[in-house]
Amino acid sequence: MKTLEIREMPVKELKERIETERANLNQMRMNHAISPIEDTSKIKKAKKDIARMLTVLGQIENQDKK
Repeated sequence: MKTLEIREMPVKELKERIETERANLNQMRMNHAISPIEDTSKIKKAKKDIARMLTVLGQIENQDKK
């Protein structure tokens, strides 16, 4: 997911998406522990997407405080 797409999302939807992506990441980790997945880069991409969303969310919340 690109940063521009994330910035266009409403805050409420962004928070819901973060929770969904975290759940997906945890599921991928558990599946990988049981039987290794072929493309392990999916885990890394999911972590980076979550970090991007959290960064944008923090920026939006900081702008609202000012």
